[in-house]
Amino acid sequence: MKQIKYIKAILLVSIIGLSSCDSKLDEPMELDAGNSYDYTSANGAKGAVMGAYATLVGQKLNATGTYDDTGIGWEQIPLISVRGDDVNAGGKNDQVPFTDTDNYSYDASYWMYNSLWTIWYQRIVQVTAQIDQLEKFRAGGVNSQLIDQYVAECKTLRAFYTLEMSRVWGKVIVMDVLDQSQLTLRSKDEVMTWISEQMNSAIPSLPDMRPNQRTDIKGGVTKYTALAIKAMANLELKNYQGVADATGQIINSGKFTLFSDYYELFKTPGKLADENLLEIQYSDFGVGIGNNVKHLWDFYGPTSWTPAVDKAGAGWGFYEPSMKYIKFMINRNEQKRLVTNVLFTPDGINKIKEDPNYSTLPSWISNTTPDNDQINNSNRALFFSGKHYLPSNQLIPGRLSYGSNKNYIVTRYAEILLMYAEAVARGASPTAGSAVDAVNVVRNRAGLSSLASVTPDQVMDEKYAELGMEWGIRYFDMVRLGNTAALSYDGKTFTMDKQFLPYPTAQLENIRSLEK
Repeated sequence: MKQIKYIKAILLVSIIGLSSCDSKLDEPMELDAGNSYDYTSANGAKGAVMGAYATLVGQKLNATGTYDDTGIGWEQIPLISVRGDDVNAGGKNDQVPFTDTDNYSYDASYWMYNSLWTIWYQRIVQVTAQIDQLEKFRAGGVNSQLIDQYVAECKTLRAFYTLEMSRVWGKVIVMDVLDQSQLTLRSKDEVMTWISEQMNSAIPSLPDMRPNQRTDIKGGVTKYTALAIKAMANLELKNYQGVADATGQIINSGKFTLFSDYYELFKTPGKLADENLLEIQYSDFGVGIGNNVKHLWDFYGPTSWTPAVDKAGAGWGFYEPSMKYIKFMINRNEQKRLVTNVLFTPDGINKIKEDPNYSTLPSWISNTTPDNDQINNSNRALFFSGKHYLPSNQLIPGRLSYGSNKNYIVTRYAEILLMYAEAVARGASPTAGSAVDAVNVVRNRAGLSSLASVTPDQVMDEKYAELGMEWGIRYFDMVRLGNTAALSYDGKTFTMDKQFLPYPTAQLENIRSLEK
């Protein structure tokens, strides 16, 4: 891993201009190793933790002082999440290895694999470097309790990155320190155990509030973000009591509620909602020109549409909700969540109707969204992801690129409730009420009736409906449960030997050197 060999070259700290970045997590500034900084400054310590948060945004500041609005690593989240039965790779004749990955045929030389590995390990190295910097502020006399909090925030971000890397590759590098002689590959179970332990050490030092309640770093990591990541790690370990304990603390806190409107949750009104435990924040600063810190949402968007706002940009069409998912939702009469999660084309609607069982569809299935954006036919996909869609009428005037100003939700309270429900349904002792009560909170927001009881399979169905197209959650759930039948659909055949991607060819020499 070349980044590990040159750690000193990529220490990044966000120390300059703090007064202008308190309200956003997007100020990556390169630290000149030749400069000296005032390590007695609490403001400087805040700059160091902001450097860790900058890794979430994944943008860079150009020499001109403007942000690179093409986005850095736009392909990485789709690669993490494309293999579930909720989503297919769009663009069948373009980015063929991406489509092959969705079909469980892996090419270790594919550039996306190396991009995910390289950039996310750069982030892990950077966050670890920020921890080292923070210790210098502690030594300089900055309040030790504040440094403990900032270090805990860094640990939480690093744990999230490491969790996703291990879900994708299984045995990966865990980084406690920057000393490369200490680096080893650890098994997935070892990684998840390490993450859980890291969160145990971080939680006591983190703010006891929702991320949107923080006034120092709005939307920043809190105790409950760390508990969520701990729960995810224990879910991978099938330590269901550990899941129930961690998620139960979040539920019992009484601090989180589901956003009232599921459709708007994933759009501008849902930014920094009470539901969100970790969220990547973007901003065009409310003006139509100048800096625009954004994700490259084009990847997900329809290739052709007639937007309500003239000249609003279209997308690339590489992320397609699966026909299996759509029929599953129709069978459940899932109007609110299906209208939110899927953008329909006329060809897509006609394709559904080709199945005699779906020849008559509800009138609310339409290629026109609730915000009057019309989705047109495409040669890349029949459907597009509504969770990655921002209505054209929510664009700031002058900002016409697809999804500009939209945040990326990582973890939300609905997932916490459903992880808790699954854990209890699988035998964990309840710590925050019954499994069915947790499920019904989610169902009721979706406009569905309450259930009297739930089985583990019913909980998994609810997770499928609620969390489809999000972060590969469905894929990782099915792999954890060994449910190869669910992942074998539409002509695809999944076997457990395909659960992990192969290591990128470009990284093999460095990875092998770490194997003991």
